[in-house]
Amino acid sequence: MPEINLRQMKKNQTGIIQSVQAGGILGRRIREMGLVPGTEIQIKGRAPLNDPVALRVMGGILTLRNSEADYIRVIVEP
Repeated sequence: MPEINLRQMKKNQTGIIQSVQAGGILGRRIREMGLVPGTEIQIKGRAPLNDPVALRVMGGILTLRNSEADYIRVIVEP
């Protein structure tokens, strides 16, 4: 299965987080939101200019800027 950046995912596409490649405060913030390896996510929508992206994680919806989404690698089904 291909591995892509979270930013590249399409609306309603589902995937499993493979890795979070951010360190420091940003990496900690991303992990505290529940975005850790092994977690299933689904893209729910994007703002009119494609930033931020809304995603479903563990039954809730959260938004990420594309600059943050670039640090998250996801395995998606082809």
